[in-house]
Amino acid sequence: MACDLFDLKGRSALVTGGSKGLGKAIARGFVEAGARVMICSRHEEELKSAQAEIAEGIEGAEVRIVVADMSKREDTDSLAAEALAAFGTVDILVNNAGVNTPQPIDVIDDEVWDRVIEINVTAVMRLTRALVPAMKAQRWGRVIHISSVLGVGSKPGRNAYSASKAALIGLAKASALDLGPHGITVNCIGPGPFLTDMPMSLLSEPEKEGFAERTALKRWGQPRELAGPALLLASEAGSYLTGEMLLVDGGAFARAL
Repeated sequence: MACDLFDLKGRSALVTGGSKGLGKAIARGFVEAGARVMICSRHEEELKSAQAEIAEGIEGAEVRIVVADMSKREDTDSLAAEALAAFGTVDILVNNAGVNTPQPIDVIDDEVWDRVIEINVTAVMRLTRALVPAMKAQRWGRVIHISSVLGVGSKPGRNAYSASKAALIGLAKASALDLGPHGITVNCIGPGPFLTDMPMSLLSEPEKEGFAERTALKRWGQPRELAGPALLLASEAGSYLTGEMLLVDGGAFARAL
């Protein structure tokens, strides 16, 4: 059956930044497909609320939570250890946690730059590095980095963010070559304008309208609309997709000018 290709029963997944927005939507999609899921963020109360939402109405749903600050390397390492202790092997890793602090190139603050790179790139590398040995041992695994349309294009002031999201694309391509012989795929998803806290807090009303107008669909995406693409890359349905950047942008990049 074609639907069996998307079945995640018996699989375990770790979704960073899973307490809200895209991460929460992805985690819910995985649980609906039968996976055991662990989510993390910095805020315990947000995690508890998300845990209940993700599991709501799904009999036997297993959703674990871990408080972790991805800007702290000790937290990243502890998260990997907790996930392995809970599941034995993390079959699916979704590196979703990220931060964006807009600054023009001539006024970038070193502390801001270092924090963006630490959370958006270094933590991704460290978590992937810690979890792939168990995937290699079982000869199956899925690694998904949440990049951005701003990793392939940009806008003024998004220097650190665009650099970090472009780095994830390069990291995925290199890791795909390292891990392909072991049955592990590595891909990026590049979300366009989605209705989440980050863009809503950073953009002016005219900018929000401009983003919607640029898409072919003339609207912002709902977080739930990223669950399907993530499920494709996390399941047997995407078994021959690796080293790729999947743009999920409502057709924004279909527009030449």
